[in-house]
Amino acid sequence: MPKGRPNTMNNHGVLLHELGLDEPLVTPLRERFLRPLMGLLYPDCGGARLDSHRAFVVKYAPGQDRELGCHYDNAELTLNVALGKAFTGGALYFGGFFQAPPALTQPLEVEHMVGRGVLHRGGQLHGARALNTGERWNLVIWLRASAVRNRLCPMCCRKPDLVDDEGFGDGFTREDAPTVDVCALT
Repeated sequence: MPKGRPNTMNNHGVLLHELGLDEPLVTPLRERFLRPLMGLLYPDCGGARLDSHRAFVVKYAPGQDRELGCHYDNAELTLNVALGKAFTGGALYFGGFFQAPPALTQPLEVEHMVGRGVLHRGGQLHGARALNTGERWNLVIWLRASAVRNRLCPMCCRKPDLVDDEGFGDGFTREDAPTVDVCALT
């Protein structure tokens, strides 16, 4: 089977669409639960108009990825759920928005606990401190709204040039034809 990296920063994990879990699991979760909730919590980020996603599981363990540097996501909103196992350390930290420096003068730290999720805007600078012991698996869902990103690419902050393709190319779509973004960063 083909196996892509979850994103450009994590080396260990799996894309859920490669396991055939997008349509039976992630799409219904987005449509039935996350989109209505995000419409209430984040109407200015396209919450009610979420129409695509990128879902993956990442693994943090000694001798593999132990931490994740400061970054922002290719998403309007992100859900990050700690699935398990037993671990210490690895707190998440959050700063301001990448479009508004200085963003990480005093980051907010959040202990990641198994069974709990953290929801944040994709453009918010964040990362994960080093894992001290054990192994942590996280489900990450980048939630995307083409109505927002078709006006301004969240990665390069320009109006995207769209080209025809099938599916949801990093969440960019046209009403008349499916598209992908030529400046796609995953």
